[in-house]
Amino acid sequence: MQKASNGTRAGSRPEDPTGRKAGRTVSRQVLADHVYEELLASLMDGRLEPGAAVSIDGTARELDVSPTPVREALARLEHTGMVRRVALKGYRVAPVFTREDFADLMEARLAIEPVNARLACARLNPHRLAELEQTVTDLKSAPRGPSFAEYKDYLEADEQFHQLIAQQTDNQFLVGAYAALGGQVQRFRLFGGVGITDAENAIAEHQSVLDALSSGDPEKAEAAMAAHIQKVRERAMADAPEE
Repeated sequence: MQKASNGTRAGSRPEDPTGRKAGRTVSRQVLADHVYEELLASLMDGRLEPGAAVSIDGTARELDVSPTPVREALARLEHTGMVRRVALKGYRVAPVFTREDFADLMEARLAIEPVNARLACARLNPHRLAELEQTVTDLKSAPRGPSFAEYKDYLEADEQFHQLIAQQTDNQFLVGAYAALGGQVQRFRLFGGVGITDAENAIAEHQSVLDALSSGDPEKAEAAMAAHIQKVRERAMADAPEE
């Protein structure tokens, strides 16, 4: 297809610097969120393989947006560890966690999240408890099909549960430490293969943590979270392919 003299595709609407096509009212943030979700789905479903290049211009054409929201989405994905920016080469899909990488991540989670649960339990208020109860309800009802579109809500409820506990510590440094770990959550999910394979066990463990928090016993909450993280580590190690 020939290009018009202004650099846009013939017959297409010109684009503005925010990433919108002329005549559209979609906000820049909405576009960036859409591109992020599309790229994340491709990564989580294995359609973009480790080491593969992610073209900004190619992705923009495929999703019918300008390069701006694609750059913003890739910057967010870089924070999660799912993609890496390589000098003079652009973005590439990050390699899957090695067993050593995964062991390091879980060691950090064991150092931080049980403490989060203990402090959160001591400072828990009825409003936050209701929020935690809702995330467990959402976790139980979320679909868990083989594609990311089908299990995305499950992952979001899972992440929200752990994030709420971190926030309830009321400690900015623990919140920041968890955020640094939480940024790797999607990449961690690929360590044991594509999809959700441990839902029933994970749901039961989240319920145990919630029950411990509800009991008002900080030590019980700490132990329940530690048991959950340890079991997640064991299941993921068992499911991961040999290196």
